[in-house]
Amino acid sequence: MKRYNPSEIEPKWQAIWEETNAYQAEDFSDRPKKYVAGQFPYPSGAGLHVGHSRIYTITDALARFYRAQQCNVLNPIGWDTFGLPAENYAIKTGRSPQDVTAENIAHFKTQFKRLGISIDWSREINTSDPEYYKWTQWIFQQLYKKGLAYRAENYQWWCPIDQTVLANEQVEDGRCWRCNSQVEKKKMKQWFFKITAYADELIDNLSAIDWPESVKTAQRNWIGRSAGAEIDFKIDGIEEHTTVFTTRPDTIFGATFLVLAPEHPLVNQLTNDGTREKVDQYREESLRKSDLERQENRQKSGAFTGSFAINPATGEKIPIWIADYVLMGYGTGSIMAVPAHDERDLEFAEKFDLPVVKVIDENGIMINSVDLTGKNSNDIREEIIAWIERQGIGRAKTIYKMRDWLISRQRYWGAPIPIAYDKDGREHLVPEDQLPLLLPTITDYQPDDSGRSALAKLPDWKTTINGEDMQLETDTMDGFACSSWYLLRYADPHNSQKAWDKDKCEYWNPVDAYVGADHATTHQLYVRFWTYVFRDLGLLDFSEPITKFIYQGYILAPDGTKMSKSKGNVIDPLDVVDQGYGADTLRTYILFMGPYEADVAWDTRAIGGVYRFLNRCWTLVDRNEDGHFGRIEPSAAGENHRSAILRTSGQDEIFAARNVSKNDHIRSSRHKTIKKVTEDLHRSSFNTAVAALMEYVNELYKVPHDRDDLIALAKLLKPFAPHLASEMLQQLKADDIWPEWDEKYLTTDTVEFVVQINGKLRARITLPTDQATDEKAVEAAALADPKVQVALAGKTPDKIIIPPRRKLINIVIK
Repeated sequence: MKRYNPSEIEPKWQAIWEETNAYQAEDFSDRPKKYVAGQFPYPSGAGLHVGHSRIYTITDALARFYRAQQCNVLNPIGWDTFGLPAENYAIKTGRSPQDVTAENIAHFKTQFKRLGISIDWSREINTSDPEYYKWTQWIFQQLYKKGLAYRAENYQWWCPIDQTVLANEQVEDGRCWRCNSQVEKKKMKQWFFKITAYADELIDNLSAIDWPESVKTAQRNWIGRSAGAEIDFKIDGIEEHTTVFTTRPDTIFGATFLVLAPEHPLVNQLTNDGTREKVDQYREESLRKSDLERQENRQKSGAFTGSFAINPATGEKIPIWIADYVLMGYGTGSIMAVPAHDERDLEFAEKFDLPVVKVIDENGIMINSVDLTGKNSNDIREEIIAWIERQGIGRAKTIYKMRDWLISRQRYWGAPIPIAYDKDGREHLVPEDQLPLLLPTITDYQPDDSGRSALAKLPDWKTTINGEDMQLETDTMDGFACSSWYLLRYADPHNSQKAWDKDKCEYWNPVDAYVGADHATTHQLYVRFWTYVFRDLGLLDFSEPITKFIYQGYILAPDGTKMSKSKGNVIDPLDVVDQGYGADTLRTYILFMGPYEADVAWDTRAIGGVYRFLNRCWTLVDRNEDGHFGRIEPSAAGENHRSAILRTSGQDEIFAARNVSKNDHIRSSRHKTIKKVTEDLHRSSFNTAVAALMEYVNELYKVPHDRDDLIALAKLLKPFAPHLASEMLQQLKADDIWPEWDEKYLTTDTVEFVVQINGKLRARITLPTDQATDEKAVEAAALADPKVQVALAGKTPDKIIIPPRRKLINIVIK
């Protein structure tokens, strides 16, 4: 008998799959299509670690499962190569991002192939390939023409270490998501995509897609839709007004002061010689804080502008303050403060001794509110808005917390923005026939002294449009722009005439199952937004890009911390493979270690148990290669001879007592396992599917089995351990079509009894239902059980008690 040796089996099958293009998808097949994809990998120098491997192992298990079910499966891969890490490495070492990226991709491909991931390599894409970013630039142009791409000046987050602006989504606790340095605010002209134009659809369509509720909630909260009213407050003494947004217009009679964001454009006009110094100092301090810090700071602070507004409902003059808990990016950047009915406003009012006026009593009844007094505040939302509109002081309004997507980056290593500026600074689209606007080869990657990208230092970074020399935009696009449409490009990756062929795209899309981890709010919002735009441009006839989103948890280091290169606790999947465990053990362990959505810690001892399980699978087939099937003998099973005799003889007694044949038993077990694994894979419950296979293997070791039992095992095993399963099927001379179960073999007309001796559990016995009602038959079966006989040690029971429910047998001996 040959020893299970992954180092022989796995390279053999990897070579076969590559030589035969086994996983190349077919456009427009008559078979049902299934499109599965893993999160777009960024090919860093560190390569994949086992945490990343979880994404692609899950994706591959589904791809192999669907192929076995005779589906036409697309499982593609590409590389999200633009971004800060490669550029920072270039600045540090002088090595070009192009060269380093190519090396990293080669390493990643080796890892994917050695893990047996069944990828259609004919569709491989790379965002830094000009043939790819040509179409990213073309898409930018379409957005620009639709008014969805625009340039504006505003305060932006600025990372002083990476020397680039950051989108709101890329600032975490006031720090850069890449380098963790403290960020600051800087006023700059930047490029934006108008994602807010689709805010309602982005929220409303969430209910129709099969995504984790946690991700849907995160997206809803990020978009932050709020319905309320805008109300205009005149400024006392000048011909100006400020507009506030409120979700509680019913409390307007209790508004006793206004609070503006420190960066509000009216602040300079509202201050005077007596307040300017304090206001300017406060504004400067506020701009150093992140939005999160400003919102969560329990110590309220602020500065009085010196100006007053007129409450349009009461006619009273109320002071105007600035405070950092009001954000310019939400609503109008100006709020009416109602301290009697808002905790933050009350804290502010108490600190600065501002008036508090109650307008709703404990029962929700309006008070001190003129025509509205006596009405229930919960019932008059529409009425109060109508009253505000009749008074000419405001209007109904829905606002969103989400801001437009900031996409320009002051970096070299990104897709150039296809915009040029004439001598008067006016914007012009680079003509389509000049695309791709190629990223030039350079050797100095450091941004210039003003923080612009290295492209600004190139004297020839220009183009000619309509006979006029123009300066090209020196910013490049955020990497998320390139990764917002790659799922569509996979359908037609080599098309040089258009971004994709519509028929091909609509054959494959939307994605049936997408597996990912990070950026479920940001990246997936951008992917959805771009798909809506493509639909409205007539490039697609569907709206949602991903039907099912499998959001997987992290694989943590053995100590329970997150794996990271800086901590030195990253586990390379190829190290596990080369230790002798093989790729199949690694894959099966990753899928078995817990529910896919859970964070789980790596356990080297547990992976050893999975390796032993695959050894047992190998032994079952290898020892039966000559066509002689039966239960595994003690030497082959690797167990103690005496325990094996007790176990097998006990099995014989059990089957005799149940009046069923061993063939009937294993056939029933086979069909139950087929059903269990199939249903588990359909609901992405990979760990319970592996557990079911382990139980089935235990059954195969207990009783005689035939070729069909082993073929079923090999077929069910293939999504998890494809190399071993392929070898098993080859030895069994069987195809890899997914097995089906027969309902008639699933019925179990038996009852299980627990046998106790003096209250201590000693055995479990199973009897046919008709015998389970015969008390003498139950007693006889219990006393015949080998474990019970060993425990009795020849003694005669003094009493045998079988309660009325007949699931417990209690044997009493003195």
